[in-house]
Amino acid sequence: MSGHSKWSTIKRKKEATDQKRSKAFAKRLRAIEVAAREGGGSIEGNMTLASAVEKARDASVPTDNIDRAIKRGSGELEGARYEEVMYEGYAPGGVALLIEALTDNRNRTGQDIRHTLTRTGGSMGDPGSVGWMFQRKGVILVEKESAPDEERLMEMALEAGADDLSDQESHWEVITEPSGFKVVADALRDAGVNVVSAEITQQPSVTVPVDGSQARAVLSLIEALEDNGDVQAVHANFDIPEEVLAEAG
Repeated sequence: MSGHSKWSTIKRKKEATDQKRSKAFAKRLRAIEVAAREGGGSIEGNMTLASAVEKARDASVPTDNIDRAIKRGSGELEGARYEEVMYEGYAPGGVALLIEALTDNRNRTGQDIRHTLTRTGGSMGDPGSVGWMFQRKGVILVEKESAPDEERLMEMALEAGADDLSDQESHWEVITEPSGFKVVADALRDAGVNVVSAEITQQPSVTVPVDGSQARAVLSLIEALEDNGDVQAVHANFDIPEEVLAEAG
């Protein structure tokens, strides 16, 4: 599968332990807080916030926690101030990495990410070295098993404002502009379609095929980066067979 939307879905099953759930909650809430601070506390009027709330709900973050994070971000409650930082790098096999972080200490986070990349077989890239390969898009995953046929799903998605529909083995991947992803996701859900995930993410324009031990090394590196509490998301342009992703998950 190109990119790692499917990998992200598989990994959610690994966040079942209390420790992993606690860390996942903290990351989701930090993202909500920053999105509300940057674009306002209205979910309908702030698509970045809508995406952050969607991901928090997918991770079973309690509604009260979500509401408090929105209030902290919009200034109704006091909270720490985080800044958004984007790092670029490479994983084994020449896989490009775009690493999103929210931090209150840019130097600490940059050093930690560089150390993680070095010890797991990757390397830090210069600003702009891989960013050009990615585009901000809304990505909606639909489970194929229970989905309408391809033609009907395509018709529904396009009518709601989607850009494209692609086959991702056991899932359909619906691509939208960031501003329209919530409208499309809601329209599909209202029509009874099983939406597995819906988020605004960085979609790669070119992909790198990876398999075998190299695929496992790439996924291990990404997991090590995502274990950093400041790292919100790691976007990659790998193309890894679904069975390999499932084994690694």
